[in-house]
Order: sequence, then structure tokens, then C-alpha cells
Amino acid sequence: MTEKSIYTKRYDGRKLDELRPIHAEIGVVPNADGSALFAQGDTIAIAAVYGPKTLNPKHMQNPEKGVVRVHYNMLSFSVGERIKPGVSRRSQEISKVTEWALSPVVMLEELPGTVIDVHINILQANAGTRCAGINAASMALAHAGIPMKELVSAVAMGKMDKTIVADVDKEEEDYDDGEGATDMPMAYLANSGKISLLQLDGRIQVDKFKEALEAGREACKKIAELQKKTLKEYK
Repeated sequence: MTEKSIYTKRYDGRKLDELRPIHAEIGVVPNADGSALFAQGDTIAIAAVYGPKTLNPKHMQNPEKGVVRVHYNMLSFSVGERIKPGVSRRSQEISKVTEWALSPVVMLEELPGTVIDVHINILQANAGTRCAGINAASMALAHAGIPMKELVSAVAMGKMDKTIVADVDKEEEDYDDGEGATDMPMAYLANSGKISLLQLDGRIQVDKFKEALEAGREACKKIAELQKKTLKEYK
């Protein structure tokens, strides 16, 4: 029998499946081939796309398809305690998983021997930074005119007292219900129904994992609709 949760209302008043306020813009970096801003609550990400361009050195080129290369960076002032600028192990890890999340939707076979550079900068961080970065990058790729099969939408799920919640902020991300904090970022392809990113930090029961997965799909569908709307309205 599943234990009943005592967590029924979020401290910021949101419903359990409610996303933080979202704001998105296109064309925020004038010199980039494509760019977008995506804000989820107090987390703000800007993505700029450059390319496709010839990949150098030549021996790194793939004659059959192009490459997506992601550079994720949290600016030193993005959190309360200033972080050391430059590449860190964490930024390298998030850069790589973001590449994995985005690459399946880009028609790289149409761009042999090229590279698409995606620069993601986190201006302000309050949890869910890799998800906001993926959402911004997906829109920036579309804005750049990169051939894509569909958009990528991402959200961070969490568990609060055995209750699944969508789009966790920092306080919820760090919440410990006695089993440790649970953070589950995921990226979803709304058209094909596939998942291109799924990570789990913490512990979660199998039934709750399945519940979080389904709730995450629904949350990503909402984000995808906003992404599409923003792109359509851009002039």
C-alpha cells in the first residue's frame, strides 16, 4: 500500500503540477545566427547558436553528418554566492548531456562536415538550470533555421514527502523527506513522444519514478506549446 503524503501544498502556492511563471524571447543576441531567452521562475538562460560552419581541424569532420557542440556556463553572479568563472566539471557534464538531449532532433545528416556551436549562459539560477538551458537552446536552433525534426522541452521533477511535483525551485530541489533530496531533470520530444534526457539525483521508489516520468511528460508538453507560440509570434 502506498503511503499517503503529508505534502499537499507548495510553499509558493503552486499546485503540485504547476510550472513556475515562464517567459521566453527570440533574437536576444543580435550577432548570433539564432538566439533565445528562457526564464522559469527566477532561473534565466540565454542560448546563442553559431553555424552550421565547417568543423576544424579537418580530421575531426564527419563526412556523413554534422556535430552539435554545447558550451554551458553559469555566470559568476547567477547565484547568491559568486562562483568561480570558467569551465568546471559540472559545466562540462551539463554541456555534454545537453548535446545528447538536442542532437536527436537536429537533422545532422543534412550537414556533413559541419559543427553547430550552442552557447548557453545562465544569468540567474534558482534550480532547473540545465532544463532552462535546453529549452532556450532548442528555440535558438529553430530561430537559426537549423533543420530540426521537432523541439526539445525540458523540466526538473522532484519528490516532496512522497508527492511528485513539477518544475522544482532551489528550496524544493534541496528538500529532504528523510530519504534525501530528489531531483529528476528530463527532456521530452513532444511530437515523437521520446525522452532525450533523463537523470536522477537522489532516491525514489519505482512507482513514484513512473509517476514523475508521466507528470514530467505533461509538464514538457506545456513548455513545448509555449516554445512554439513564442517562435510563431517572432517577427
